[in-house]
Amino acid sequence: MTPTALGLGFGVALGFAGAFGGVVAFVVVLVLGLVGLLVGWVIEGGFDPHAYRDAYRASTRRSRTRV
Repeated sequence: MTPTALGLGFGVALGFAGAFGGVVAFVVVLVLGLVGLLVGWVIEGGFDPHAYRDAYRASTRRSRTRV
């Protein structure tokens, strides 16, 4: 599935949730969609949480040594 088709499907789901379920349903669909997107990236290998963790730790070490 192309990213364009996936985005279109997600937009339609958000539209239906907002139209028929109200703001709460819209937010629930949005949050669950973002969680699904993150899980998909991790499974695909396009998102490596360990790399972001290591970069964060390196930046906090640098900021502590400057003081």
